[in-house]
Amino acid sequence: MMEENEVAACVRRSLNRYFRDLDGEEPNDIYDMVLKAVEKPLLAFIMDRAEGNQSRAADLLGINRNTLRKKLNEHGLL
Repeated sequence: MMEENEVAACVRRSLNRYFRDLDGEEPNDIYDMVLKAVEKPLLAFIMDRAEGNQSRAADLLGINRNTLRKKLNEHGLL
């Protein structure tokens, strides 16, 4: 098994807490919940790091600039 990096460990701890807090309730849409929780702060951080340059931010993220613009728009970051 691969060693878990710090981000993965943080996600794992958060999920453990989430399931513990459910107190027996059945969870749903966990995938979307996690992606939404992680994607917006990631995009905001990278845009700040790239000083607002979308081409540079897209390169840092390893995604197409049009995809980045779509995601920024979805999260109200444009």
